[in-house]
Amino acid sequence: MANLVALTRVTRNGQITLPAAVRRAAGVQEGDLIAVTVKHETIILTPKKLVDKSQAYFWGEAWQQGEQEASEDIAEGRVSGFSDVEELMAALDTGKA
Repeated sequence: MANLVALTRVTRNGQITLPAAVRRAAGVQEGDLIAVTVKHETIILTPKKLVDKSQAYFWGEAWQQGEQEASEDIAEGRVSGFSDVEELMAALDTGKA
């Protein structure tokens, strides 16, 4: 996607309005959170989503890497099925699971 440039004005209390074309291009909707970063006199706005604290582990780098590996294993057929726990335990005992 090409860079989109739009002008907006800073109003009272430092507020700005994101132009509609910018909101559409960035997928920003009313109520979304925006991280504001200043880097070398450049203001960077980054849309963010909140994740419930009880689910935060899932979005960690290590967990996401494990999810990627599991998806690859499934796609390549590197999975086994078991009819019950005893069958699983037997396979684990023999190193075939």
